[in-house]
Amino acid sequence: MQNILTLITAPHNAVLTPRVANAVRDALALARGKVGPADWLEPGIACDIPFDNVAPDEAARAARTALRATPVDVLVMRPENRRKKALVADMESTIIRNEMLDEIAFLADIGDRVADITRRAMNGELDFYEAIRERVSLLKGQPASLLDKAAERIKLMPGAAALVATLKQNGVHCALVSGGFDYYTQPIAQQLGFDEQQANHLILENDTIAGIREPILGREAKLEALQRVAREKGIGTEDCIAVGDGANDLAMLGAAGLGIAFHAKPKVQEAARFNIRHGDLTALLYAQGYRRDEIFGR
Repeated sequence: MQNILTLITAPHNAVLTPRVANAVRDALALARGKVGPADWLEPGIACDIPFDNVAPDEAARAARTALRATPVDVLVMRPENRRKKALVADMESTIIRNEMLDEIAFLADIGDRVADITRRAMNGELDFYEAIRERVSLLKGQPASLLDKAAERIKLMPGAAALVATLKQNGVHCALVSGGFDYYTQPIAQQLGFDEQQANHLILENDTIAGIREPILGREAKLEALQRVAREKGIGTEDCIAVGDGANDLAMLGAAGLGIAFHAKPKVQEAARFNIRHGDLTALLYAQGYRRDEIFGR
């Protein structure tokens, strides 16, 4: 069939029962669709439902109505070129749970002030570039030792290791692209096996935080990274999967063949074509049709 509707829930909350899947199939049939049987990628966690004769947006709406409050994500796509050849991933609140400027700021006892700026910037309410300059300026003069203390707080997002390990096993080029700092992207990229990383650079002087190197890498730099990776690998941006949570990720999400807003800020969810609100990062694998026995490191 010409379309696939994929249902995904969190691995720790296997609520995607055959009954739930059949309710979605019935909803597609009521919308006058031609519907195939559910293909289980992992029982309780993810399945594909092939269908025809219903517009993708209408199919997604019908599925969400049938699901009601069941915490299951819905993605609708074509089956062609489903498995991507490159991953471009944001880091903070995506590959890791943390926002590292916030972590540093809490250690410096100005956490609430900085976290509010971060929240508004990631929701698109503030200019990203001015927001990062303001937050770094608030930390100017703080001891550089706070950077290492903040690193001790880093927690990987559930599914991050499995996502990268599985894609690497399948020959996918993985790039970590952050509006944060290379002080953190470098070790995270090495730990998880990313092929490359790029981020902003904090200036340290006399063992204190002194500023941020210009030009600042933000929305445009992430889009350019996606385009560069595609060009260098001899593929199109439609062959790439991108993931992020903030407003500065929207350009790269829109340009990628599969651009997923992951547990994103409200305005980002509204703007993104694909959203994962419930699943962990293994949802990016199920979205590409990977099955449970193909997933490494979980």
